[in-house]
Amino acid sequence: MVRLLIRRILLGIVVTWVVSMMIFAATELLPGDVCHAVLGQGATEKSLESCRERLQLNQPMHTRYLQWLGRLATGELGTSLANDLQISDQIGARAWNTVRLAALTALIAVPLAVLLGLIAAIRADSSVDRGISIGTLCFISVPEFFTGVLLVYILAVQLRWMPAVANYRDLTRGDFLEVIEALALPIATLTFAVLAHMTRMTRTAVLNVMSSPYIEQAVLKGASRTRVIIRHALPNAVAPIVNVIALNLAYLVSGVVVVEAIFRIPGLGTLMVESVIYRDIPTVQAIGMLFCVTYVGFNLIADVMAIIANPRLRHPR
Repeated sequence: MVRLLIRRILLGIVVTWVVSMMIFAATELLPGDVCHAVLGQGATEKSLESCRERLQLNQPMHTRYLQWLGRLATGELGTSLANDLQISDQIGARAWNTVRLAALTALIAVPLAVLLGLIAAIRADSSVDRGISIGTLCFISVPEFFTGVLLVYILAVQLRWMPAVANYRDLTRGDFLEVIEALALPIATLTFAVLAHMTRMTRTAVLNVMSSPYIEQAVLKGASRTRVIIRHALPNAVAPIVNVIALNLAYLVSGVVVVEAIFRIPGLGTLMVESVIYRDIPTVQAIGMLFCVTYVGFNLIADVMAIIANPRLRHPR
């Protein structure tokens, strides 16, 4: 078990390093001149040269990458080019909104997905199972921006039940009910986006276990299908379910760019969009690496949970 964990951690470090090279290279390939974007149309050649020297753009790409990676390893994210503020302070101010949105969505989506997956497995090949499968396929096929716009049109424009955009005052100084009301449509949009994957994986994992000999023995003893699935099949199907839940939780933190932009939530996704618009390259790189570390961290947690849930991995022969 310790060897497996060490291998997973080393693999996560390698993945993070590869992604850091990809993020740095992608930002370097963006068209246009960073200093032109920062200084504007009235910039002189002298000011442009001074800006390039200050940002170390005159140095080779590999040198700048190694310097950036070294600063990143020490926790120094640098200064924003758009407003000359510390990037860590901006991320800290925005991160709570993103984490809160992801946490509230997870509290609703994860139990609901597991419940729907169990219902589909218990009523396999029935009209209920087919209805859940068709519904989840529809959710998978529809992108988040379309779902968000549709919910805004129905619930905010036509019925006027919910606000179309998140009120900044409600997010920062409102009580719990005001926060829920402000985030109701974003939470619903993200729930529809992640619900389908977790539901289908729960159903598939449980039905795969149902063909095991100990399940057949439980059925022959007269146990009901519901009891067999919940008491015997579900505990042995935990590993793949935990993996897909962890991946979707990582998506909730790092994949909210579109949803935050639609509902004007001042989170990390909105900060990423604003940084791309203003060509604030250091901020884009920092947020990209934060999303990468989030994904790697949740994958590591999923691997640990899978090892804990599987006795064959905890006690190999």
